[in-house]
Amino acid sequence: MPLSNLNEEQLSAATCPSGYNLIIASAGTGKTSTIVGRIANLINSGVKPNEILLLTFTNKAAAEMVQRVAKFFGKDIAKQIMAGTFHSVSYKLLKELNVNITLKQPSELKTLFRSVYEKRVFYERQEDVNPYDGGYLYDMYSLFLNSNEGEDFATWIKNKNPDHELYTMIYEDVVDEFNQLKLKYGYANFDDLLTIMLTTLEEKEFDFKEILVDEYQDTNPLQGRLLDAFKPKSLFCVGDYDQSIYAFNGSDIGIISTFAKRYNDAEVFTLRKNYRSTKPILDLATKVIEHNERVYEKKLEVIRTESEYKPKLLAFNELFNQYHYISELISKSSTPHEEIAIIYRNNSSADGIETNLREYNIPAKRKGGMSFFDSVEIKFIIDILVMQISHNDMMAFIHVIEHGKGIGKAIAKDIFDALIKLGQGDLLEGLFHPDQNIKNPYETGRIKNVQLGLFDDFIELGSISKFKDCNFEEGFLSNPILKHPKLNVDGAKFLYDFYLLMKHLRRTKNPSTLVKSITSSMIYSKIKEFLSTKRATQKDGTVNPMQKTKSLARLNRKVLLLINLSKNFNDLSKFINSMILGGGEMSEGEGVNLLSIHASKGLEFKEVYVIDLMDGRFPNRKLMSKGGSIEEERRLFYVAVTRAKDILYLSYAKYDKIKKLTFVASPFLHEAGLIKEEKEEDSL
Repeated sequence: MPLSNLNEEQLSAATCPSGYNLIIASAGTGKTSTIVGRIANLINSGVKPNEILLLTFTNKAAAEMVQRVAKFFGKDIAKQIMAGTFHSVSYKLLKELNVNITLKQPSELKTLFRSVYEKRVFYERQEDVNPYDGGYLYDMYSLFLNSNEGEDFATWIKNKNPDHELYTMIYEDVVDEFNQLKLKYGYANFDDLLTIMLTTLEEKEFDFKEILVDEYQDTNPLQGRLLDAFKPKSLFCVGDYDQSIYAFNGSDIGIISTFAKRYNDAEVFTLRKNYRSTKPILDLATKVIEHNERVYEKKLEVIRTESEYKPKLLAFNELFNQYHYISELISKSSTPHEEIAIIYRNNSSADGIETNLREYNIPAKRKGGMSFFDSVEIKFIIDILVMQISHNDMMAFIHVIEHGKGIGKAIAKDIFDALIKLGQGDLLEGLFHPDQNIKNPYETGRIKNVQLGLFDDFIELGSISKFKDCNFEEGFLSNPILKHPKLNVDGAKFLYDFYLLMKHLRRTKNPSTLVKSITSSMIYSKIKEFLSTKRATQKDGTVNPMQKTKSLARLNRKVLLLINLSKNFNDLSKFINSMILGGGEMSEGEGVNLLSIHASKGLEFKEVYVIDLMDGRFPNRKLMSKGGSIEEERRLFYVAVTRAKDILYLSYAKYDKIKKLTFVASPFLHEAGLIKEEKEEDSL
């Protein structure tokens, strides 16, 4: 049984009485085993599996814990546990209550937000203070939702930056219009799932006997309010304040540090035995992290007795010498590639190291940059699939049509609105059977409001005669959408390819068949040609044929991966939602792991390289100036170092010859005792 494998501290925590329990679990102390042991103890004590709610930082972590429970209690019992991230659990519960939601990636709704923002003109401006751009304002609004303490958005903005008070009326109106559009189309991003769930819990109560929370240190105020709204009869929260690294996303270390004060009769347990890293690695990590204030006292005990390798510092005279040397070290290493990780603070570091690994023919997979589902070639397919379920989906339509030459987001939005009007509220009707009585489908009737930056944008119609030689079907050629004055021949041909594809796809709803049909269509061949050419275009404007071939091969591999994923689903809606909720956790390919520190969290590797440890890059002074802190940067260093089980390399460079920048070593290397103040290491 899971409980028989626990040490004394883990067992004490896993079998503690119901109530408000906090378990401080440092890196490598077996927190997953303790959580699984706790679930086993609950089931053995008579708690029904469907009365257990398990909240984790990733859906992958939740699935792994449920699988471990299934080994002892069987799949039928384990699958009854409600498990997943705050977002995925909220989505499941809202679906159970038949709440109408069309789930969207944050990047998709950022596009919608920008389209609303770009209608505004800031006539009144404060000297030396420019308004936030649309993308940044969207990010600010997301941070507000996750971190506010009850104040309204305008007040929150003014508290963050008083210089923007003049613009808050337009900011608020953009947010209001954005929220109205989301409501109109039933859109929800990850933030919305939590706010909708919070509102739902004011009227609906779920009978969970205990709620377990993993990675509790990264809970943000919105998640904290949601947790309390469930009115938990018993809480089992597991976390480590030294690994709180999501302040940029609104997480608040104060939530874990005040646990014992906020809950009556709270109990705090500490797991001290580290099973992951050797003593030299753990000693180094501890030496640095102890410069941060101690929230709960803890002193780790190293269980592993081997200490064959001591952490090694690599110092380089030039930045790219660092990447070259590390690639050479890995080429000679006996450690399997899958057991090696290169960890960096900034995603820009990944490009240099990835290029050098390629020179040594070392395969690598990268996680922590752009999500698999944020890549244009995959997003395009997903958006077409979304339109098979909800063909009036504005965002999916815009994301598909904007790729037509000369179209872009603004014209795509005009065409969407026109098709809805021509189809009397149905986009496909507007596409296939438009109402010919509507002479100008592009007339908006928008109300002018100078104070809110809104102005008339009446469109004067163009002629469709320019498309008469395009060999369009008569049904398409007569559609009034072709009268948009800015629509060119290439854009119209792209629209026609979309028209033909949507016509063809009406025959099936099977996910795998649909993906194959989309990827073999004329419109997708144009997308592939455009992307592979763009990615192979050099600075002088010429196209590198070899690079284009490689780019096309990578693109086709992604398509194949999506086809294989789709084979696991018969229901299209479940396939799409699974891809959106779990997309950020995927990495492509195989080989050496290239990871941002945030993406490395929860993972462990035999051999680890933490690179670019220069002051300014790590700690990242730029992010610190925007509200970060040296304490958080130090926690990031602690997380990176504690991913290593056996072998740890720390590296930095003194100069970047391309950008002509001079660097000094990270203060964390000084704190670790690897660099003496008077004399630095010899450089390679």
